[in-house]
Amino acid sequence: MSIHQPSGTHLLADMSGIEPGLLADCIKIEQLLRGAAAAAGAQVLHSHFHSFGTGLGVTGVVLLAESHISIHTWPENGFAAADIFMCGAAQPHLALEVIEEALQPECSEVRTVDREPPH
Repeated sequence: MSIHQPSGTHLLADMSGIEPGLLADCIKIEQLLRGAAAAAGAQVLHSHFHSFGTGLGVTGVVLLAESHISIHTWPENGFAAADIFMCGAAQPHLALEVIEEALQPECSEVRTVDREPPH
C-alpha cells in the first residue's frame, strides 16, 4: 500500500487590461472556470459564485477533487485575480491557458508556488 504525499502546484494569476463586460457576467465566469477545470483534467465537485450587481464584480470558487480554482473580478479596473491549485495528474497550467484565452488580458503576471510539506 502506498501513502499519498500531499503536494501540488498553486498558480496565482493577476490579469489586467481586460474588457469590463467579460468580468461582470457571473454565469459566464462560472462556465469559464468549470471549462478550465475540465481542460486541466480536474474533477469538479461543486461551485459557488456571487455577483455584486449589474456591471460589478464577481467572486467565485470551483471546488475540485484535486483542490480549487477561484476568481475575483473588478470590471471597473479591468482586473481579475485567479488562484488555481491542483494536485495529482491535473495540469493547472492548462486551466490558466483557458482562462487567459477567454479573458484576453493585456498583461498577466503569474506566480507559481509548489505546495508540499516542509522538510
